[in-house]
Amino acid sequence: MDFYVLMNARRSVRAFAPDAIPDEILELAIRTAGTAPSGANLQPWHFCVVTSPEVRRELRAAVEAEEKENYERRFSEEMKNALTPLQTDFSKPYLTDAPALIVVFKENFRVVDGIRRKNYYVNESVGIACGLLITALHQAGLATVTHTPNPMKFLNDMLGRPANETPVMVLPVGYPAEGCTVPDNKRKKPAEIMTWI
Repeated sequence: MDFYVLMNARRSVRAFAPDAIPDEILELAIRTAGTAPSGANLQPWHFCVVTSPEVRRELRAAVEAEEKENYERRFSEEMKNALTPLQTDFSKPYLTDAPALIVVFKENFRVVDGIRRKNYYVNESVGIACGLLITALHQAGLATVTHTPNPMKFLNDMLGRPANETPVMVLPVGYPAEGCTVPDNKRKKPAEIMTWI
């Protein structure tokens, strides 16, 4: 029950204080993510921690260019309507306001001794690891929001990741800004998300 209460207080935050995060906290959160179960225990994930203000500015500019295209041309009206209550648009100031970004990559396949080798249940494995990462950050008193710019292959070049990896999400991480607010989103009731048989 205590853990449920802790996690029920978790909210996605888009306004961050500029306070630096101790490196050891970020490392422990990522180590926690690395405890996730994975297909054949191949651990097909990589986490890039970006604290450089210059790289965060470059990343934000690239993300906003893609997001502007999304909002103006790619997103359906149905999707834009679904996003309206969250009051989001292509502007992503939290990518430079947050003192750290964690960019999560999935390793689609491995290259071992020059030979391509298959990874198994990659999406499922990386999804579980991301859930543990977000939980660990929340436990440490940090806030985040899942951001999934699309397309985002530019992150490979920007962050020096190999072609066999695909970026999955960007997590701005920090302490919530003083007076920050979040939408009053309601969670589904247990009867809506579970079935007893």
